[in-house]
Amino acid sequence: MSAGTGPAAETRVVLVDDQELVRSGLRRILRRRDGFEIVAECGDGGELPAALDAHPDVDVVVMDLRMRGVDGISATRALADRPDAPPVLVLTTFDDDEMLSGALRAGAAGFLLKDSSADDLIRAVRTVAAGDSWLDPAVTGRVLSSYRRAPAPGTGTVADHEVLTGRELEVLCAMAAGRSNAEIAADLFISELTVKSHIGRIFTKLDLRDRPAAIVYAYDSGLVVPGTR
Repeated sequence: MSAGTGPAAETRVVLVDDQELVRSGLRRILRRRDGFEIVAECGDGGELPAALDAHPDVDVVVMDLRMRGVDGISATRALADRPDAPPVLVLTTFDDDEMLSGALRAGAAGFLLKDSSADDLIRAVRTVAAGDSWLDPAVTGRVLSSYRRAPAPGTGTVADHEVLTGRELEVLCAMAAGRSNAEIAADLFISELTVKSHIGRIFTKLDLRDRPAAIVYAYDSGLVVPGTR
């Protein structure tokens, strides 16, 4: 990361959207004075690999789902073979459950509707860049239902959550409710490193591949209620 104007380093962002007007709007929200640096812009998902080659220290990719040429799902899926690929936050103007669940299956760390507020966009980008997930609560319940109907290969067969310790269950519930690692650490009076250790053990014990899969599991198990954050 490059140094920011304040004590924290800037969040380095790549924008991927085939509409210049949309990218311009995103640039106005994700400003340098608020801790963001737009290091590259792509008009098509096919341009993303070259952008990441030129900027290997990107923190997050903000990507439209529906684009001419290589769409957001295909571009996200292609990142799976790339070592140290940055997390992807997908944006869409469409309340399209199948597209959004497809993005999760492709490996996206979260999704946000384009009619969300600027504050939500800023929080979502920061959250995903920090290694957490962001699922727009307006459509989460339906998207997860669609996700469950066609789970990604390698998701595994999860065990009952009784295999988790009490603290691991607390972390799982907080994670599924949309809490970031930093927020979970503050809530439970533990370090972020400890939170990450708990999350790793949750993945192992429940045979889950990633954070979105853990969130799906928590909703399926009734540990959290759709629409909460």
